[in-house]
Amino acid sequence: MGDADLYDYDLPRELIAQHALEDRVAARLLVVRRSDGAIEHSHIRDLPQLLQAGDLVVWNDTRVVPARLVGRRLKTGGRWEGLFLQVDSSTGVWQLLAKSRGRAAIGERVVLVGRDGADALSLELRGRGHGGTWLVVPDSQEPAEKILAAVGRVPLPGYIRGGHEEQGDSERYQTVFARTAGAAAAPTAGLHFTKPLLDSLAARGVGHASVTLHVGLDTFRPIAVDTLDDHPMHSEWCHCPAETVAAICQTRGRGGRVVAIGTTTVRTIETAALKANASELGQGGAFSGPTNLFIRPGFCFAATDCLLTNFHLPRTTLMVLVSAFASRELIGMAYREAISHRYRMLSYGDAMLIL
Repeated sequence: MGDADLYDYDLPRELIAQHALEDRVAARLLVVRRSDGAIEHSHIRDLPQLLQAGDLVVWNDTRVVPARLVGRRLKTGGRWEGLFLQVDSSTGVWQLLAKSRGRAAIGERVVLVGRDGADALSLELRGRGHGGTWLVVPDSQEPAEKILAAVGRVPLPGYIRGGHEEQGDSERYQTVFARTAGAAAAPTAGLHFTKPLLDSLAARGVGHASVTLHVGLDTFRPIAVDTLDDHPMHSEWCHCPAETVAAICQTRGRGGRVVAIGTTTVRTIETAALKANASELGQGGAFSGPTNLFIRPGFCFAATDCLLTNFHLPRTTLMVLVSAFASRELIGMAYREAISHRYRMLSYGDAMLIL
């Protein structure tokens, strides 16, 4: 057995949340204390009482792009689905993942169907890209962001209703602090926040700061190799502003705690810390660029003191990250506790606060 198997667990399918709760702050919260291994049951609405004046919450302000596309092949009439990944601004060529009824061929055209069911624009399949992707060109000169806003759908992960959007998903699969468009998946720990909850945290004396990491599809990908050493860690673009670097330094300098909202925030601020200094976050400027940081047991956390995170898929790098932060044994205990108490799992599910 390789060490990757240590991050596997049995996830009951019936616990995978298929819809978001009507009230974001009603989600349950499993509180895990690293100091003594204590595990407590609470709710997101109680977060201000679990934090202290002088703490700093840092969230990911990425905005999910309506990247799921639905259409039909002009040649056969067969159903076609795609997921927009990126656009080459110099050529206008889109890169996307696609599946269709029957094998599509280079040179074919696909008619996209809008959310109202009417035909919209068409795409020409120009060629194949790396990783099984397609290179396509729309028959519109509009920017990709505008086209997606008109015809795109919410890119829900497949474990939520097979990825099919329902009314309300466009609002609920987006955080209240989403600003910078670019994500193919939501930073799910942030989905629990509301403006009143943010106000309550501020009234408690808890500060806030933001980073950006555009979450990619590889975040859901299971570790397919036997050992972590052999896993090719995916890359995601992130940005840690200078003011966030300064806020983290000031908070820790005063004895406060940095509370990362989600694993993507951890990945961003720890990348910035490594870029600034091998052991601690520097007082210097911002960091922007790709990160392929693989946080695993033995990693020295230089910027994260507490972590709010959802429950993750088995055998993923996210399970490895939370195990690095709290120990594999404690995370195993916490997941067993959550499952025995029927916590709702994954993107639309409940959360865990690791102190």
